[in-house]
Amino acid sequence: MEIQVNFKGNKYKVNLDKPIDVSIELVPGKLGVNCFYAPVFDAEPVRMGSFVGSTKEGGKVNFKDVKINPHGNGTHTECVGHISNGEFTINNVLKTFHFMTKLVSLFPEQQNNGDRIITKSQIVEIFEPKEVESLTIRTLPNSVDKKQRNYSGTNPPYIDSEGIKFLVNNGLKHLLVDLPSVDKEDDEGQLLAHKAFWEYPEYINLDRTITELVFIPEEIIDGYYLINLQIISFALDACPSKPVLYKLQINE
Repeated sequence: MEIQVNFKGNKYKVNLDKPIDVSIELVPGKLGVNCFYAPVFDAEPVRMGSFVGSTKEGGKVNFKDVKINPHGNGTHTECVGHISNGEFTINNVLKTFHFMTKLVSLFPEQQNNGDRIITKSQIVEIFEPKEVESLTIRTLPNSVDKKQRNYSGTNPPYIDSEGIKFLVNNGLKHLLVDLPSVDKEDDEGQLLAHKAFWEYPEYINLDRTITELVFIPEEIIDGYYLINLQIISFALDACPSKPVLYKLQINE
């Protein structure tokens, strides 16, 4: 099925039958991506008396309990409730799910202290004021092991909070990254990038979301896409999510 979208004064065709899933599959056990020393994602059959919720074990159906940490186990989308003590949930905050996003690829810059940072100067180079309401960042180098990497204790790259301020001051509402966090893994609780993104605590912005631990394959080129940001109706600050990109084709 094709739809038409209007963007930057042009009309584009979008083929909804050709989605580009940029989420990371949740795999039970230690094979999936993990960060912040979170317990691994797991799924176990329910056992009650003679009942077992596993067809492999002779049960009639698969009926499993799932254990998950949204922030630590895979692709997830979070709202300001992640850093505030207010009753803000991702299900109540994110009300629309289709946006225009710009996909960019950036090499985090090496710092003297060993940190690797996406700097404000890099962001200024790739983002124009009011350009789009969603930005998707693929860090380089990019390899498929990101889909199974254990980031805990590795000090992954992060984003300069001044760069985050530039983005939100110029109209950004939804940020997607292939990193465990927009902040430094161990920043002693400062959370400078998160706070800058939601302007917390001075002004709490409810319209913005951060999606972390996406994976964008090499063959997906930088540029503009329609994005469908799919979430679960969790009454929590964050939930597993499934961002899906769609290519734009000029409608002549």
